[in-house]
Amino acid sequence: MTAGSSQQSIRVAIIGAGPAGFYAANHLLSQSDLDIEVDMFDRLPTPFGLVRHGVAPDHPKIKNVTKVFDKTAQNHKFRFFGNVTCGEHLKPADLRQYYHQIIYTVGAQTDRRLNIPGEDLAGSHSATEFVAWYNGHPYYRDLEFDLTQENVAIVGMGNVAIDVARILCRTVDELRETDIADYALDQLAASKVKNVVMLGRRGPAQAAFTLPELKELNKLHGAQCRTLPQEAALDDLSKADLEAHPDASVQQKVQLIQEYASAPEAGMPRKLTIRFLVSPTEIIETNGRVGAIKIVHNKLTKSDDGSLRPRATDISETLDCGLVFRSVGYQGVPLEGVPFHSKWAVIPNQKGRVVDDEKVVHVGEYCAGWIKRGPSGLIGTNKGDAIETVECMIEDIRAGKTLKPAHPTAEEAEKFIHERQPAFFSYDHWRTLDEHELNLGKQHGRPRVKLTTIESMLDALSE
Repeated sequence: MTAGSSQQSIRVAIIGAGPAGFYAANHLLSQSDLDIEVDMFDRLPTPFGLVRHGVAPDHPKIKNVTKVFDKTAQNHKFRFFGNVTCGEHLKPADLRQYYHQIIYTVGAQTDRRLNIPGEDLAGSHSATEFVAWYNGHPYYRDLEFDLTQENVAIVGMGNVAIDVARILCRTVDELRETDIADYALDQLAASKVKNVVMLGRRGPAQAAFTLPELKELNKLHGAQCRTLPQEAALDDLSKADLEAHPDASVQQKVQLIQEYASAPEAGMPRKLTIRFLVSPTEIIETNGRVGAIKIVHNKLTKSDDGSLRPRATDISETLDCGLVFRSVGYQGVPLEGVPFHSKWAVIPNQKGRVVDDEKVVHVGEYCAGWIKRGPSGLIGTNKGDAIETVECMIEDIRAGKTLKPAHPTAEEAEKFIHERQPAFFSYDHWRTLDEHELNLGKQHGRPRVKLTTIESMLDALSE
């Protein structure tokens, strides 16, 4: 019996139900000349990964991509198994007994560290934790953030850093119009935060955040965004670099940053200040928790490859703050039994084909998304990335280069999954939860009220 023929379907397991996983599933299921079945697994009961638990609640349009994913999930050859953790309920060695191909789309589940003194003090957190907390992630909902503090420092200059700053600066009325977790809404409503400072090690022309994110800071109802004139001005190296490599988006960002520097005081209750060319060197303790952050001023220098890099000067200052959020990038974590490049924090691969340290291909195993390329790009970036991987998978199917599972049927796989995790969630379960959350939202005048514990999700299914 030939795999992929009408007699024997190709059975594919996708580990991770975020955008990369759904884009991969869609491309696999669109192959009209191959009989492919897809089982998608996620450690959470709910699908969509960072679209549900990472996209800022005040960015609802970005979440509309789930409508595309929902269409993929309606395919009769697609199944979802939520609340199933790879490495706990199922191991890669198990999956190889039930699937011809396995694709890992587990994203980057942790964050990079600053590696400075005081980083582990109470009041020092990762942006990853805070974002997951206010988005109602079941694993993070019980974290505590001391929002009685007036001064907050955010280390980082990407879109996630701006998301954190924006949520801290939003009024309760603005937040109430979103699907932010109920407990987060309550705590942010009582927030005493007055001053938020973002710290970036390079200059305005190198800031990683996008122009739309920067523009949005000018529309906050209760906070004014400011920059310092001396830091908003471009240094000679940045000017020369922009002249040599014109970029309209960067030029517009720089112009807006400089406009923020010259804007008159608006008398808002909160202030958001974006600082450039500064790096944290120490988080200072006061009474056993974060009390201040020490920063050093940087100067840009040109490296051998032509890029502009920050170099510390002998000028430093100390900023009072009671909360610090580091937002310097996400990072992948290893899966038991799957090769992992510890320095790059990705699964080593060739166009998505998993390889070991000796560059030997692991037949039938693939990766896509952040665990493949690192945490870069927007949601849509995962589409081309996933398609590249799936094209390799299809090529290998046609060449007969697949795993040879001992139990290659959908029925056998489901029986095994049920034995390992009887409390798995199907996609029909998710649709019930989705409707429940939307109805709760209507009752409270909000777009959605999220269920944030597995127990409450199970209760909703039993109603």
